[in-house]
Amino acid sequence: MGICFSSTQPEEDETESHPQFEGGNVTLVTTKDAWERKLSEAKAQGKIVVANFSASWCGPCKSIAPYYIELSDKHPSLMFLTIDVDELTEFSTQWEVKATPTFFFLKDGQQIDKLVGANKPELQKKITSIVDSDVPSGQK
Repeated sequence: MGICFSSTQPEEDETESHPQFEGGNVTLVTTKDAWERKLSEAKAQGKIVVANFSASWCGPCKSIAPYYIELSDKHPSLMFLTIDVDELTEFSTQWEVKATPTFFFLKDGQQIDKLVGANKPELQKKITSIVDSDVPSGQK
């Protein structure tokens, strides 16, 4: 399992775009307003949010990003967001992100679970558990 703890300054060109963190059904959130809009949208649609707090310089973040994108395609009933901790430093601090990647699972804007580190099996397990528990009993 990989975790990045340092907050070294990214190279100038790395902050401009995040192609490794976008794709599938993943939305890159770069402002607090965008975060609020996406949470409102998720609540209105009854979707659980999976929020990936990552950094462009973080090796484990880069290594799990394609898998995260793959999961977003497999689970359209969830909303997948990626937040760059360097772009939203104060916001990330409010969420007490101490290492990257950190995944938060939110229902109606409230945290229901959390995963720290690039642990693919555990991420899959948590998403499967959330999807299974969120299905109305008549549809299982």
